[in-house]
Amino acid sequence: MYPLRLSHFTATSSIGCGLVQTLDALRARRGGLAPSSFDTVDLPTFVGEVAGVDDVRLPAQWARFDCRNNRLALMGLQQDGFSQAVAAAAEKYGASRVGVFIGTSTSGILQTELAYRRRDPVSGALPPDFIYGTTHNTFSVADFTRHYLGLTGPAVVVSSACSSSAKVFGSARRMMQAGLIDAAVVGGVDSLCLTTLYGFNSLGLTSTQACRPFDAARDGISIGEAAAFILLEPASAQPTPGDVLLWGVGESSDAHHMSSPHPEGLGARLAMEQALAMAGLAPAAIDYINLHGTATPSNDAAEAKAVSGVFGNGTPCSSTKGATGHTLGAAGGIEAVICALALQNGFKPGGINTTACDPDLPVGYLTDNQEIAPQFVLSNSFGFGGTNCSLIFGLAG
Repeated sequence: MYPLRLSHFTATSSIGCGLVQTLDALRARRGGLAPSSFDTVDLPTFVGEVAGVDDVRLPAQWARFDCRNNRLALMGLQQDGFSQAVAAAAEKYGASRVGVFIGTSTSGILQTELAYRRRDPVSGALPPDFIYGTTHNTFSVADFTRHYLGLTGPAVVVSSACSSSAKVFGSARRMMQAGLIDAAVVGGVDSLCLTTLYGFNSLGLTSTQACRPFDAARDGISIGEAAAFILLEPASAQPTPGDVLLWGVGESSDAHHMSSPHPEGLGARLAMEQALAMAGLAPAAIDYINLHGTATPSNDAAEAKAVSGVFGNGTPCSSTKGATGHTLGAAGGIEAVICALALQNGFKPGGINTTACDPDLPVGYLTDNQEIAPQFVLSNSFGFGGTNCSLIFGLAG
């Protein structure tokens, strides 16, 4: 694979808005999870809510896109000079030669939930100001992003549950390799809503405390929300030292079960092996693994089997979902940015909330930051239905 450069990136989540706040939280091992007070939700669970989303106002020309998900997207696009970087790329390549690839699971479904509260009491009709196509519709977030950034190239949404915003890297890479575009905005946006909170609770998957990935007493996830955006451009023949490069993408679909992973992690293992093969790397070359690490008993156990099967138990790894919560369709994107920050700042982030690692999970789980600079890192994102994706990032020397 010819590598792609992550020329600009940004992250907004419960641990901070923008790269400075995100890095500070990771360095300080500070999490963003708190008891849920979201909307009308009445559940004993913790969430990773981004402060200030309700105060965001979309510019008048894009009012038809107004929903929590697109407000969160706007917050993300306004961080770290990202929009300006995309504008420069559009000037360089042409607006039609920059694609948009966004992952999300529920998009703006909260807008529909709110609309249902305002149904006509007689007819049951939804209120006339509710616009499904530009709010709830899964494509809404990519449509809003391309309009806001002034891009006219291909625009795609990937909605494969929790692997969504990892798989967009593969979609963008294939389109760039085919010569259809020269650069791509990739990422993920998912926002809190009642559907996911009550839905995951009904599956018995939510924890009553801040989630504890790979802990012996782990008992479920904490749902979060996030927006992450990355500008992908071709790497030069001699990349600048310090550039973060995408080296490998591995995807699989094991379809073991609608919501449970394959107990032996077979699809997860296949995704990791494909990413290594594309990157031309041996397992020993990976210095850190950002685990999918949802903190449910079955998911962590399956991932541990897959990771140990490929890497053994010596590769340092952790799940950053103890800090951000599980941001679902945005997880792959937010964790790709975390990996990029780890590469550029020379450390391996330890998982928080995990106090007693499960001895039955044979991996080298970090419970504290490790101040050893990684050269190559792997990030896992696994979704419902067995949609798996692994990404390998490396630092140009």
